[in-house]
Parts: sequence; C-alpha cells; structure tokens
Amino acid sequence: MSNPQRAAIPIYTTNGDPEAFLAYPYLFNRNGDWIGFVTANREVYSVIGFFVGTLTNDPRIIRKKATSTIKPRLKPLPKPQRIQPPATIPLPPMMPELSHSVIDVLLDAPELLHTTDSGDQRQDMD
Repeated sequence: MSNPQRAAIPIYTTNGDPEAFLAYPYLFNRNGDWIGFVTANREVYSVIGFFVGTLTNDPRIIRKKATSTIKPRLKPLPKPQRIQPPATIPLPPMMPELSHSVIDVLLDAPELLHTTDSGDQRQDMD
C-alpha cells in the first residue's frame, strides 16, 4: 500500500528561489529533509522548537532583525518521513520589498532552519 503524499507548497526567497516546501504543518528543504514546522497562526519553528519567523502570504519566511520579546520554545512535532520535492515548481509571485527591520530567513539566516542532525542549538550527545 502506498502512502499518499500531501501536495508540497513551495516557499520562496525574496530573490524568487524555492528554498523550502510546506506540507502542513511540516517544512522541508530542497532535498526533502525536515527543517521545521508551522503553527496554525503561521509562526515558523525549527525542528527543535525554537521560533524562527512568520510565514507570509507570498509565501516566504520573515522575521524581525531585532525584537525585545522571545517566544517560548515549543515541543517539536514527531519527525515526519522525508518528502520527494515536486519535479516542477510554479514561478514565484511578485514579492514586495521587505522593510529594513525585517529579514528573509531562507535568504539571510538559513541556519535557523536546519535538519535534525545539524544546528547550533542542538543538545550535545553524551
């Protein structure tokens, strides 16, 4: 019996490159590896539960450069199976410029969305 895969929605950078895919609630990189998840109110978290940014309607992932509040760490979701990224991807929509107080996470801080076997915030194995 085969597993039907959910349609993966491409998540673009401001430059128009598809760098991630959303199979709600999971985010995957271009290789099909799990890199994060999205909450119902469009907040994006890493695989270990740290807040990364917000998913816009464009769709792209943005975050403020500086913030005075820190969002609490969420319990990570169970690890999903890898996905097979789509062979063809639609052209990106025209995206407005970002203000100077906001960054494009996939373009300017891709290290925030890492796989389960990498990343600076991971706990060390003893």
